[in-house]
Amino acid sequence: MSSEFITNIAELPEGHFLFTSESVNEGHPDKLCDQISDAIVDACFSQDPNSKVACETCAKTNFIMIFGEITSAANVNYEQVVRDAIKQVGYDHIDKGLDYNTCEVMVAIEGQSPDIAQAVHINKSVEEIGAGDQGHMFGYASNETPECMPLSHLLANKLGFRLAEVRKNGLLGWVRPDGKTQVTVEYRHEGGRVVPLRIHTIVISTQHDPDVSLEEIQQQLKEHVIKPVVPAQYLDDKTIYHLNPSGRFVIGGPHGDAGLTGRKIIVDTYGGWGAHGGGAFSGKDPTKVDRSAAYAARWVAKSLVKGGFCDRALVQVSYAIGVAHPLSVHVDSYGTVRKGKTDHDLLQIVYRNFDLRPGCIIRDLALNRPIFQKTAAYGHFGREEEADFTWEIPKDLSHEH
Repeated sequence: MSSEFITNIAELPEGHFLFTSESVNEGHPDKLCDQISDAIVDACFSQDPNSKVACETCAKTNFIMIFGEITSAANVNYEQVVRDAIKQVGYDHIDKGLDYNTCEVMVAIEGQSPDIAQAVHINKSVEEIGAGDQGHMFGYASNETPECMPLSHLLANKLGFRLAEVRKNGLLGWVRPDGKTQVTVEYRHEGGRVVPLRIHTIVISTQHDPDVSLEEIQQQLKEHVIKPVVPAQYLDDKTIYHLNPSGRFVIGGPHGDAGLTGRKIIVDTYGGWGAHGGGAFSGKDPTKVDRSAAYAARWVAKSLVKGGFCDRALVQVSYAIGVAHPLSVHVDSYGTVRKGKTDHDLLQIVYRNFDLRPGCIIRDLALNRPIFQKTAAYGHFGREEEADFTWEIPKDLSHEH
């Protein structure tokens, strides 16, 4: 480690700190698998909103396999759904690591275990539907951005989205589908609140055509990806840029690295802020509380912050398989609770205003719709432009003041 780097870190004023979040774009092999798995969920839900889906995907050079458990009245051509999802991402030639038209597709799908079905949903009302598994889930919100997301992660996701956008619209025709982004922000503590001050470092690694120079890549990424996304107020002459730091990234996608559903759970959530229960989202119908309860916990946390009750909120819920009511609900405001209230008061507000039984979450957030493929890249949270992301619409809690 260079002495210059150590000096730079050591010179941070007291109360300041650096925090880094990463994202991967839709062509990353793991994210490709997430999108394929959720394309299967959507294909089932488009015909049968009561489908029970647990679909995993793995990918390697010109090869895709989907496997898992699906019970549905839908008649789905799984292979065609897989190929369409790959095409949508942009893998249309073997030189890119995958060709949607020629790749081998294997399907290993069985029905849902009847043991699980009888415990979770068979002959049960909406209010009685049990959790699809045990586990604990978290939701997080911070008022550092209008979206109530950590700035470090919000920008990492937006840079990844922009990288795909300039590829698809032809502005940067040399960009290939695979790519990763990373943003380090300098923050200041104000009690339990965190205030973003500046961007310390931006990292972008993008797959590219073999005939583009590193100089061109770096110049065009700054001009056409970073500038349109990162607010100028956060950039200064000390901001560090690592743009394709490996120097060459031609081999990418499933050719460069195998892909699996569920390996980017922190990218999917808050970029390392808050907490994560460990469960992945993609490929699962909403009776799986790994997904639906994490959405609900975000809904609760964002409602508390947007409602002015606190500056930050972390919400945990936990479940047992087949049991409808959560085993526990926990709220932590990091000491930022306002209006003379306490975290205990916030918990009572949650109990009075949110029904966190799985069936009620599905009902209240309208999760039995084919809306999931678009969640599977660039984050499941903070995307207020997506009207179908009902968990991003804060609940009105003004009556609780």
